[in-house]
Amino acid sequence: MAEKKLNRLKVILAEKNLSNKWLSEQLGVGQATISKWVTNSSQPNLEMLLRMSECLQVSLEELVRFDALPKIEKKKITYKT
Repeated sequence: MAEKKLNRLKVILAEKNLSNKWLSEQLGVGQATISKWVTNSSQPNLEMLLRMSECLQVSLEELVRFDALPKIEKKKITYKT
C-alpha cells in the first residue's frame, strides 16, 4: 500500500494553533511561501529552518524529522467488470 507522509511544519502549526499568516509575519516572507512549504511544493533553506525552529519553539530535529509522523495508508480498490 502506498503511504503518504504528512508535512511536519503543517503538523506543528496545527498543534500550536498557529496560522500560516502568523509564521509568514514572524519570518518576513509571504504567505504564499509558507503555503508552498506546508504543501511540499518547495522546501525552505537551512537558514529559514533555523528561524522557523526558533519561532515555533521546537528543535530543528523536531521540525525536519519524518519518522515520528503518522502515515496515511491508501487502500487499493478493485472493481469487478
